[in-house]
Amino acid sequence: MTAEIGAAPSPEPQSPRPLNSGEPTGLGGCDSSVTLVEGATFCLSNRLGDVEPGRPHGLFFRDARVISRWELLVDGKPAEPLSVLSPEAFAARFVLRRPPQAGLADSTLLVVRERLIADGMHEILTLENMGREPTAVTLELHVNADFLDLFAVKEGRAGHGRADIAVAEGELLLHDHVDRARGLSVTATVEPTVLPGTLVWRIVVPPGGSWQTEIIAQPTVGNQRVQAPLAPGEHHGLSAPSRKIEAWRDTATKIAATDLLLTQVLRRSESDLGALQIHDETGEGRPFVAAGAPWFMTLFGRDSLLTAWMALPLEVDLALGTLQQLAELQGKKVDPLTEEEPGRIMHEMRRGPASGQALGGNIYYGTADATPLFVMLLAECHRWGADPDAIRALLPAADAAIGWLTEYGDQDGDGFVEYRRASDRGLINQGWKDSFDGINDAAGHLAAAPIALCEVQGYAHAALLARAELADVFGEPRIATRLRERAAELRGKFAEQFWLSDRGWYAVALDGGKRQVDALTSNVAHCLWAGIATDEHAAELVRRLSGPDMDTGFGLRTLSSSMGAYNPMSYHCGSVWPHDTAIAVAGLLRYRQVPGAVELATRIAGGLLDAAAAFGGRLPELFCGFPRDQFAVPVPYPTSCSPQAWASAAPLLLVRSFLGLDPNVPGRTVTLRPQLPPEWGRISLTDLRLGSVTIDLEAEGTQVISARVPDGWQVVTR
Repeated sequence: MTAEIGAAPSPEPQSPRPLNSGEPTGLGGCDSSVTLVEGATFCLSNRLGDVEPGRPHGLFFRDARVISRWELLVDGKPAEPLSVLSPEAFAARFVLRRPPQAGLADSTLLVVRERLIADGMHEILTLENMGREPTAVTLELHVNADFLDLFAVKEGRAGHGRADIAVAEGELLLHDHVDRARGLSVTATVEPTVLPGTLVWRIVVPPGGSWQTEIIAQPTVGNQRVQAPLAPGEHHGLSAPSRKIEAWRDTATKIAATDLLLTQVLRRSESDLGALQIHDETGEGRPFVAAGAPWFMTLFGRDSLLTAWMALPLEVDLALGTLQQLAELQGKKVDPLTEEEPGRIMHEMRRGPASGQALGGNIYYGTADATPLFVMLLAECHRWGADPDAIRALLPAADAAIGWLTEYGDQDGDGFVEYRRASDRGLINQGWKDSFDGINDAAGHLAAAPIALCEVQGYAHAALLARAELADVFGEPRIATRLRERAAELRGKFAEQFWLSDRGWYAVALDGGKRQVDALTSNVAHCLWAGIATDEHAAELVRRLSGPDMDTGFGLRTLSSSMGAYNPMSYHCGSVWPHDTAIAVAGLLRYRQVPGAVELATRIAGGLLDAAAAFGGRLPELFCGFPRDQFAVPVPYPTSCSPQAWASAAPLLLVRSFLGLDPNVPGRTVTLRPQLPPEWGRISLTDLRLGSVTIDLEAEGTQVISARVPDGWQVVTR
């Protein structure tokens, strides 16, 4: 039985295309690199499918590069690229041809490489002869591995040379000569001539005929081979990654839009988030999300929490799994090397051969914002219908996190959360703008630690209210009252000490001398999202964020172009980060009663989707902050991750925010306050799981077309 409400239906729109369709999409991107990812394994190659020596290419498994060279030569030369298609984030088809023979304009030999990534790599190599006579072909696949740690590859540090290579019964075996328990096995179904470092096939392909072999690269750990992504002859659709993504699609909400661009972007978001999911060590347990490929294929506190928040319209279990995983790794002791402190939520985890040398250890805790975000997400999961027993089990972790905000996060007892790294190995900046020069004043001078970031105070305020809400639910009224009093006190102190009345924005931070770091940044929009801003201040922020110094036309700049440190080609000082712009949109729509807030949210969201179109439907981690009237398409940032988790999830936050979607499962209510951009047309959510029930929603413009909910539930529309 369902209850249904709705305004008079508008004329029937073009049939929406479902998000959960998984159609092949051409690879976007800014350079010649192709990134494939599945869980914690990823492969970076050029558009031929080759892993070139001397570049940050390779197959990476458990944070180590297990293939550093994988080059195919056709008759002694690289093939010529025709196209690359990626039906999923973990698979690609490289369509190539043999270079034309001397004196001929065209080639008659098609070369196709079909690659699938999982805990290793599976590649089907196919030759098709389009000519009228048999053609002789020599194929050479050159293989090497340096087993270099991910950090070393990222930073361009040289490895320790070639692997130890051996040939045994048609198999190429490579071992790390520093740690021989780490290695790689390469085999093929059509047996090649195997030389140290090279597989060679000499073939004659008949006219109109074809030839094919399957090549399997399996990492070894502890002298044990990991399971191959596919057995020889097995179809790609039967692989573990394909089964995983189909299971993800089966459980995820189906989101459809009339607007074809939005549908394309949402489909890519869903596919990428499915591929970036990692399960606990059993491989079958609770899911969490890696931060992004190619360099952050691991659990990150801040990134994983924000991604899980944004992805709630698709699935709640991802958020709950992320919380449970982070709770297990929550700080227990004081360790200056890793910056672990009791109650602190970790920053990142690494498993590579040199992980203990990077940021102090395998698990590094140097972040100021993950801890309050943890508490925020816990309460949000409860509202979205996560198992109440699972929420209750995480309350001690939430209390430890609240304790960290007071005991360790507030170093000087002034009521604000600050950070200062504990050793010279740690991160200088420990908010989301964690580059060394990410926090500076209007003149461009770097802020001195300890630093209290404006958005972190917003998160702390929201965390106190979130824990108070959970205290109400679980019968702790005194705790709820005390936490709300603390939140109110923090909000008042924040308005007094962070607001720049002569500028019309919040200081990005207070520095070690409690001086206001007065740059205009996108951080202030996070204060809107977290709800710490007053309506009066929000009205000023809308005006300041609307200017061309902040709005590029493709999204919001991280730093105003009028500031001293502005550089549109920098990482955090003038670039555009899609997740940051999406949070700004969510913040503006939280203050929709403020004049101009909805209009600005609509404009910058439209610009961000236009940027997505330029990147083939997949938003990258960041791109350069040049104005749209200078360059008609967004200018890529050279080392941007793609896919990257919170960039992939950003479109989902846009949809949720413009729908005004706010479920409260314990209260059996769903709030919908749509402000959908006209060009989006109709948006529908089907099989949205909220606890033990599912609901269907449809909206267009400011109208709720239909909302089907179970008996006993209420839909609040204004």
